Formats: sequence, C-alpha cells, structure tokens
Amino acid sequence: MATLTHHDVLYAAQRLRDAVVRTPLLTSSAIDHLVHRRVFLKAETHQLTGSFKFRGAYNALALGRTEREAGVVGASAGNHGQALALAARMLDTSATVLLPTDVPTAKHEAIRALGARIATYDRFSDHRDAIVHQIAHRHKLTVVPSANDPKVIAGAGTVALEMVQDLPDLAAILVPVGGGGLAAGTALIASAHNPRLRVFGVEPVGADDTHRSLRAGRITSITPPATIADSLRHTEPAKIAFAINQRFLADVITVSETDIADAMALLWQHCHLVAEPSGAVALAGLIRAARRLPEGRIGVIISGGNVDWDLYRKALDVSLERPRRATRQPAVRRSPAQAASRPASSALVGLSGSGRTSG
Repeated sequence: MATLTHHDVLYAAQRLRDAVVRTPLLTSSAIDHLVHRRVFLKAETHQLTGSFKFRGAYNALALGRTEREAGVVGASAGNHGQALALAARMLDTSATVLLPTDVPTAKHEAIRALGARIATYDRFSDHRDAIVHQIAHRHKLTVVPSANDPKVIAGAGTVALEMVQDLPDLAAILVPVGGGGLAAGTALIASAHNPRLRVFGVEPVGADDTHRSLRAGRITSITPPATIADSLRHTEPAKIAFAINQRFLADVITVSETDIADAMALLWQHCHLVAEPSGAVALAGLIRAARRLPEGRIGVIISGGNVDWDLYRKALDVSLERPRRATRQPAVRRSPAQAASRPASSALVGLSGSGRTSG
C-alpha cells in the first residue's frame, strides 16, 4: 500500500468539490470568553447525512467504479452507515450496513430511509469484522471500512483542509477520535500546511483506546467501552489511521461524560447547534485542556449531529441543572473568511451503551 500523504487529501477535495457541503466555521463570544481563546467551530453537523463521514464514504466509492458495481458493505455505529447509504445512492449502486443491535433509533431509521440493506450484530458476543467479510464474500460486495481505509481517511481530511484554507493562522485543531480516520486526515493536512499547527485528538475517558495506544507505542485494545458518545465506542484504533496519528498527533485529551454533556449544552445555548455526544467531544476537550494548548486561534471539529431526542434532552438536562460558570454574550458569527476528567454523572452513565468497535 502506498503511503498516504496530504496530496491524497487534496485530490479528494477535487473529487468532492461538487458532492459535499463546504460547512461553516462558527464562532461564539461566550465560548471565547470561557476558554480565553478565539475559537472556530467547524460545523460538520451541516454536512450531508449530518456528519463528516459522508466525505470519506463518497471519496471511497467515487474512486472505485469497478469495485462498487456489485454493491458495498460496511459496519457502522450509524454515521458511516448513513454516509455509505447516501453515497451509494448518488453513485448508482447499493449499500449494506451492519449495525449493532443497540444503535440509536434515529441513525437506524435514517439508514433505512436512504435505501440501504441493514444487518445487525450483538456488540457483546459477535465479531463485527468477521460478519462484514462474510456478507461481502457471500454477495460479492466491496468492504468500505469507517476508518481503516486510505480513501476514507483522505476524504475525512478535507474537513481540515477547508479549515486551514479559511483560517491559515490556526494554532491548533481539536478533533474527536474513534477509529482515528478523521484525526489522521486532519493531521496530514495540518503538518503539510504548517509544521507548527498542532492537532489534538479527544476521546471519552472510558473509550480511550488511541490515548492508551499512543502511550504504549503500539495498538492496544480496551474492554468494550461505555459512553454516551456512541460513535466513539472503539476497542482499538484503526491500523492505517493509528500509524499516521502516532507520527503527527500532538496528544490525545480525555474527557468525562459530564464534560461531553456540558459541551453539547454550550453548543445549543450559544451556537444554536445540535451536536450528538461524539460530535461535541472535541469542544469538551478544549474546555477541559485549554491551558495546555498553544496560544492563538483554535479550530474545533464538531463532527456530527445525529442524536436521538431522548438522549439529547437528558444530556442537556443533566448539564443545565448543574451549577456551572456563567457564559454570556451568546453571539454566533461566521468566521472572517466565510463572511484529570470529572466523574461521570450517574444520569449519563444510564444513557451510555457499551460494546465493540464502532464507526
């Protein structure tokens, strides 16, 4: 396999130019005040299918005309499945998505509405990847992983490419880490744009497989994690993504369930933005570790907004009912270019699932 570089991300951007939404960078004076930084939020909640995942899925399918003819299959915690389903429909092929039985209802229904075939597996007893390959072999489908694929990583990297095009002087970018594909694509672009631009991954403290793997110097598996950030319930990093992140990530910040709920509430209060727990993780990392970051402008990737109403409402209730530092001035603006974690709340633990690798 050829080494993945920032050139692959640039080629992906050309391929995706007429297929994806160039999502906005939002700012909030309240969040700036809270962390004493100028913060720019990349709202991938505005992307097709509601998350950054569409970029990687479309790039993978667009590059493989012959491979996609018979159809594609991928395992997902929901967002990659939606992305795969829409990309397949746009490119005149079919998609099969393997979902855990406890996938959020909103994600399951969205995938079905896009015309994908759905198979399910049990997180606790089934081997997800083995089932994917069995389906692929049986129906002669092409497997499109959620993170462990160069084409998917390159597509995901276009998020950061747009950020540095709009804000060339960013000092750091914070990105959620599940399988690590988004972090890897971000790191490739950041290192090529400016070697001083630092990329920090952010994980839930109970789903910190990349954090542990980086410290061990090798891929390390964890027990099936419990977190409200359902898209980040990975038990180990994707191999291709980890090799890139091991080389380029500045660090991985870990955050509690309460940190995540607080970030979701801030985005709703001050940016009028509905973010799923996984989508709000990077902002939680900024709030948790602002003093560790370099001086200057900070970019934060809000990676998705596909969330069940009950979970969203309960997470916000938990956050808003607790005393917290006041944050005023809830102004939301476009960017100039475009116009030790706390203990998890018991209420949030009750919303968490646990399971094997997700995507």
